Amino acid sequence: MIPADLSPLRISIETAAAATVVASLIGIAAAAAMHRYQGRGRGVLDGLLTLPLVLPPTVVGFFLLLLFGRQSPIGHALEQAGLRIAFSWPATVIAASAVAYPLMYRAALGAFEQVNPNLLGAARTLGASEWRTFLRVLLPLSRPGVLAGLVLTFARALGEFGATLMLAGNIPGRTQTMPVAIFFAAEGGNMRLALTWVVLIVALSLVTITALNYWTPKPRLLSVRYERPPTMLAISTRKAAGGQTLGLTVDIGRSYPSFELSVVFSSGIGPVGLLGASGSGKSLTLRCIAGLERPDSGRIILNNRLLFDTAARIDVPPAQRRMGVVFQDYALFPHLTVDQNIGFGLHGQTLEKQKEQILYWARLMQIDELRDSYPAELSGGQRQRVALARALAMDPEVLLLDEPLSALDPHLRRQTEEQLRAALEHFRGAIVFVTHDRDEAFRFCRDLVVLADGKTAVQGPKHEVFARPQTLAVARLTGCKNISRMVRNGPDHLHAEDWQCPLRLAGHVPDQPEYVGIRAHDLRVTSHSEGENIFPCWLVDSIESPFEATLYLRLHAPPLEGDHAHLEAEVSREQWVQLSTRPQPWSVELDPSRLLYLRS
Repeated sequence: MIPADLSPLRISIETAAAATVVASLIGIAAAAAMHRYQGRGRGVLDGLLTLPLVLPPTVVGFFLLLLFGRQSPIGHALEQAGLRIAFSWPATVIAASAVAYPLMYRAALGAFEQVNPNLLGAARTLGASEWRTFLRVLLPLSRPGVLAGLVLTFARALGEFGATLMLAGNIPGRTQTMPVAIFFAAEGGNMRLALTWVVLIVALSLVTITALNYWTPKPRLLSVRYERPPTMLAISTRKAAGGQTLGLTVDIGRSYPSFELSVVFSSGIGPVGLLGASGSGKSLTLRCIAGLERPDSGRIILNNRLLFDTAARIDVPPAQRRMGVVFQDYALFPHLTVDQNIGFGLHGQTLEKQKEQILYWARLMQIDELRDSYPAELSGGQRQRVALARALAMDPEVLLLDEPLSALDPHLRRQTEEQLRAALEHFRGAIVFVTHDRDEAFRFCRDLVVLADGKTAVQGPKHEVFARPQTLAVARLTGCKNISRMVRNGPDHLHAEDWQCPLRLAGHVPDQPEYVGIRAHDLRVTSHSEGENIFPCWLVDSIESPFEATLYLRLHAPPLEGDHAHLEAEVSREQWVQLSTRPQPWSVELDPSRLLYLRS
């Protein structure tokens, strides 16, 4: 049975389509605002925005009637202007939009929160405004969730009844939608007509939901390419205008419930290493410098330009700081090709100039044959070079590298590190290189800043930091494995409590040291059995590698079951072969000139 009057079908489709547009605009805007807002009351705001989803539609309709009814201030003002909302077709759209928009809001917010925040940070540091970041990165990467929200919003608007009846009424040909037609047909006893409308609305809803499976884009399959070790290039990056010397000064603090960040350092041209254990605040410091996190106090100055100053209330947005950032996970935009990734920060230039720059940096980084590829199709080393090309293409004043080699396989790390060093050799600006690997920091950087528990433990030339660490934390971070509590016994001697031995001192000893240390490679296993700082030792355990061996030694007496080693020594493979044939005990010498005196 086909109804004689199909106006409810037309009104329902028109209302649902219009409501989907209105609800989507409101829902996506609310989701984007909520995604950025992390302040107090976020839960309450989220609850208010979601409330129409859990309230009975008649309650929502009642509130709308209070808002737009003829007796309300808004309704009265609109009627004076010749506009009447209640009991009109626009009322059906408003009612359906109010009930359906929470579905779009929740779907969009869930999709936004699944996007890697480093991708948004990368867009901002590449000079993108918040609007461009939203349109070019956040929205495209959230497309599956947003499309699902669109479909569910349309289906919900199509089936809206209670709020529509309260605000728009049942006016045939004007406000009577299919759900309203079903209710009044059933109430009038015409069950065949009601069933017809039910079948039509079910079929239309099913088609709408089924479309979701076809509109949702399938994820791009990961296809990692084999990569040969990159060859060295004679790379020369552009210098700053006029040969200008750039410098970075950082003095910031930020408080967390269980962590206090307090970092102070300065850097001129060339790489400075930010060295620290996991959780020491390295990446957080980098994000504060880039403007992706806001410190509670302090100053950040780049090339005599004040980027952040709490006293002066200055906080330059990340898009205006001109900082190239290479994130730990590279943060390449997965929906853009290599070409589009490199060129993302080149907005404002002519199309020809952009193409020229993209080709220049792609060739420089040996990725010109990958320009049409997507990040999922690249190896780790190739992604690293794309991320570096993208950061350098924007002509930054400073380069921030957040553990750029940590995601690479060990056999590629050293080769990629050499290429990275060559690429940045002539970069005329500060480079902040974040790493937890002391060997990597020593090879790559000229100066080091060591962070411990969120604070600057020491800053200085790398040779000085490694040769004479002043604190226990710095000694451990720079690889000292043998550390003992100590008690001073006169001007020239001390007692190492954990090693249970007296030691003669040499050279300058700082005031009131609490610990004594010696690096594993400074220990000497010798054939001499007598002399100062020479003690008998027995082997507890050993670990061999192709070119060296690590020996775990116990002093004074053979180890019993469960005894731990006192000292750890590193010897060459040849020395280990010779030592392994000697009877024990051996003798170990703690050279007084190699001892480290440390404070807690």
